[in-house]
Amino acid sequence: MTQTLYLIRHGQTLFNQKKQIQGASDSPLTELGKEQANAAKRYLDQLNLSNYELFSSTQERASDTLEILFPNESYTRLKGIKEWNYGMFEGESELLNPPREKGVVLFGDFFAGYGGETADEVQERAINTLTDMMKQTTKKNIIAVSHGDVLLLFARKWLPLEEVQKMYFGNCCILKFEYEDDKFRFLEIENPAVN
Repeated sequence: MTQTLYLIRHGQTLFNQKKQIQGASDSPLTELGKEQANAAKRYLDQLNLSNYELFSSTQERASDTLEILFPNESYTRLKGIKEWNYGMFEGESELLNPPREKGVVLFGDFFAGYGGETADEVQERAINTLTDMMKQTTKKNIIAVSHGDVLLLFARKWLPLEEVQKMYFGNCCILKFEYEDDKFRFLEIENPAVN
């Protein structure tokens, strides 16, 4: 059976607004973040999806976004699609992020030296979790709310770096993948919260 995965980034948070590094740390959705989630909800409502199952990262900003998208519906929270752990850089200014090396997705293994994760570790756990999730559900449509760097690293597995670098992973962006025979095929990215 061919299934469709809608992988969604959470709405804007207080840390996003303040330009603070937010990975394993959490902060609440801002009013704009809630508006972005409502814009994504309107987009999803137009698709009139049926036969679906809902998933979220264990982090509050993701589950709060999902609860706006699908109010009063049950869902499963998964640690494997939580955001990158940035170690000692958590909560600090984004100005402290290291420069990105050409050809390296995000920050490579930089944060591992400060108690965080490497890009490869985040990518592997996200791929394993999303693949297991797809295998274990019998539903045709799967909606999962996660985080910007998780979405980017997951997309990077299935697309050339040049294509991923052209994409805009705005708050509440939606990556659409087709899944069959243990493989994901990228279909499109939508940014319904961007006017």
